[in-house]
Amino acid sequence: MRKLYFFILIFFVAQLSFSQTLYKTINSSRLGNERELKIQLPRNYDQNSQKKYPLIIVLDGDYLFEPMAGNVDYYSYWDEIPEAIVVGVNQVNSRDEDSMYDPQRYLPEKKGAKFFEFVGMELLPFLDNTYRTSKFVAIAGHDITSNFLNYYLFKPEPLFHAYINLSPDLAPEMANRLVESLRVQAKSTWFYLCTGSNDIPDLKKEIKGLDKQLSGLDHPNLKYRFEEFDAATHYTLVSKALPGALEHIFSSYKPIGLKEYDEIVMEGNSPFDYLTKKYEVINNNFGIQKNVRVNDFLAVGKALEFIQNWDDLERLGELARKQYPSSALGTYYLARAYEASGRPKKAMKTYQSAYGQEEVAFVTVDFMLKKAELIKQDFGY
Repeated sequence: MRKLYFFILIFFVAQLSFSQTLYKTINSSRLGNERELKIQLPRNYDQNSQKKYPLIIVLDGDYLFEPMAGNVDYYSYWDEIPEAIVVGVNQVNSRDEDSMYDPQRYLPEKKGAKFFEFVGMELLPFLDNTYRTSKFVAIAGHDITSNFLNYYLFKPEPLFHAYINLSPDLAPEMANRLVESLRVQAKSTWFYLCTGSNDIPDLKKEIKGLDKQLSGLDHPNLKYRFEEFDAATHYTLVSKALPGALEHIFSSYKPIGLKEYDEIVMEGNSPFDYLTKKYEVINNNFGIQKNVRVNDFLAVGKALEFIQNWDDLERLGELARKQYPSSALGTYYLARAYEASGRPKKAMKTYQSAYGQEEVAFVTVDFMLKKAELIKQDFGY
């Protein structure tokens, strides 16, 4: 019996560390009925009570929600993308009506116009008022719902920052309208488009035509990516596309990798300025407040020591102390900067102050105290 209780306890504790999926309905005056939602909250959402999260709206939520939610949970677990709230809108019995457009003007009409208003005027406010959403919102759809989501780009102030187009069934004039809209976007806009080599031939032809037009756009606010997946059908391309779409949208969020590190060192710019700019972009793009990763501190610290930029290493130490006050990392960078710039006594005392702080990578208490002892011996303090 004790073993049974133990395993039950372990099961419930484990569940707390997984992302939460909720099933809700929202009453819509625009649609005149209720609409079912699937909502995945990030892991530890309840524990991180001050944290805000980007929002990803998934049309065709009856089948597209699970693959999107799984990818978001997986990539955010490894900190390749930020944690996000994923919301799927059930359209299993209504997707054709929800996606209706006028056969003359090719813009949402009738129930399509009502669904357009539902998303912008009811769904998004409901989610913003219920959950801790950041200012960054993405939307994804497949074939006719993918075509539909692009209508939000035609508003004077588009509701979404990122548009994930999975093999869109493009309405007439959609390609030309998208080009004109994306050409003049006043804020950063991510646009992802894909097809497969075995996609529906008519759709693939129109999609590749749109890609040819969008590839010719040169606008600093447009972040565009197109992918064609070999041997993928209209349905199997979804599983291949979602990782690429998320990687494209959140590429600036990723930790500093080997290629990025080499570019920092070789370009000759200040690695410290590069680091602060990187996190400024992350926080501004996605409406979050993220401290510099410890590994990014380590990468930039290594670069600064390599090029012997002691002023910036000191600035790095001050930033590390501010963001991780109990860690020895900032203490090490400050002490190393003092030591290399001719302030041995201050360096010695700073190394000694690491006693009792949390160790990080090579920055151990023993290592720091040995550094202090060497200075003491060299200068006779």
